[in-house]
Amino acid sequence: MTNVVVIGTQWGDEGKGKIVDWLSEKANLVVRFQGGHNAGHTLVVEEKIFKLSLLPSGIVRENTLVLIGNGVVIDPFHLKKEIDELKNQNIQISSKNLIISDSAFLILPVHQMIDQLRENKKNTEKIGTTGRGIGPSYEDKVGRRGLRMCDLFDKDELSSKLTKLYDFHNIWLKAMGEKNLDPRDVFENLWDLGQTLKSYVQPSWLLINRYNQPTSNILFEGAQGTFLDVDHGTYPFVTSSNTTASQAGIGSGLGPSDIDYTLGITKAYTTRVGSGPFPTEDDGEDGKLLGKKGHEFGTVTGRQRRCGWFDSVLVRQAVSLSSIKGIALTKLDVLDEFEEIKICIGYSLNGKSINYLPTAEKQQKLIQPIYEVIKGWNKSIVGVRNINDLPEAAKVYVKRIEELVGCPIILISTSPERSDTIYIEDPFNQS
Repeated sequence: MTNVVVIGTQWGDEGKGKIVDWLSEKANLVVRFQGGHNAGHTLVVEEKIFKLSLLPSGIVRENTLVLIGNGVVIDPFHLKKEIDELKNQNIQISSKNLIISDSAFLILPVHQMIDQLRENKKNTEKIGTTGRGIGPSYEDKVGRRGLRMCDLFDKDELSSKLTKLYDFHNIWLKAMGEKNLDPRDVFENLWDLGQTLKSYVQPSWLLINRYNQPTSNILFEGAQGTFLDVDHGTYPFVTSSNTTASQAGIGSGLGPSDIDYTLGITKAYTTRVGSGPFPTEDDGEDGKLLGKKGHEFGTVTGRQRRCGWFDSVLVRQAVSLSSIKGIALTKLDVLDEFEEIKICIGYSLNGKSINYLPTAEKQQKLIQPIYEVIKGWNKSIVGVRNINDLPEAAKVYVKRIEELVGCPIILISTSPERSDTIYIEDPFNQS
């Protein structure tokens, strides 16, 4: 038995979907443990493209069971839509391969409205929310007024709790000069959705316990990235959940001693969507080329990603925060055309060198990257599947990243295709 957690080490969009898809072949259970449909995974399998935001990436593999854990916030309308879209792509989905935690909290239309209104009313720098209601849903969760999946199956409970929730939020909407929302407008649709989804729903911790056995492998799939973590990220420009490895157990129902291996997904350069500090951002021609070659548009939002050079300070910090044992380096092929490649090896803050990302928002905005320049390979590596076939300059780049972040690179992706991957070590084979 090996239980593996996969997380992003940057600001998300590191290519977790492809890696999770590969690992899921060896997993008996794939678990999504935090976030909502603000996260996007794009899978390319034999020229077929699958875009996921709530369903774990393992859903596209036959004979793989996937779980949406209690730590996820679920928009039931979007979930139904995503299930239907995959079914239309000939992916078989039933209660035999998809389980939804009965204690996962719901995202309702009122959450989306509040999310969008807040962002649009900001006069200063916007957070960059997707406007999909994730933040307000998590607020209701910790405020102990949220609705959970299990509430969809008792008509009286659903009506009562929905009314109380809308009464609470209508106070704010009225204060903002907005029209109040009537819970009756969504009640029947929610009830019908609940009946449609009911067959998938059960206690997630019981399922986890059943698979946490010597004969099974469990794969935990994180969303977003380390520095969007609400505690450890570039606050307030973060998501509303914890994105580090520790959340895997909390968001599914498993103790920390049963996590065996954490794999950090790391892009060979750095990107970010929306607002917030980005020390290695490149606004020049190099940044534009990274975006063009990497097709850097958000899966969920379609927004252009900000692009810059690899930041070893961030990734080294992510390795520490999640006890990462191995790194999967993605999109190395995007660097093929560069004569020179920069790596951030430290920061300068008010004339002093530091080797970590400071906590204070003002300091995060002031830090300047200290770069080391490495010679590029100026040759296509698309489709390379053996590390010995990489150009020497590419091998030097990979080795230097390992040295700077203090963690071995065990997997290298050389194109979006499932098969175009260099496998150095298997996270599920840790004897």
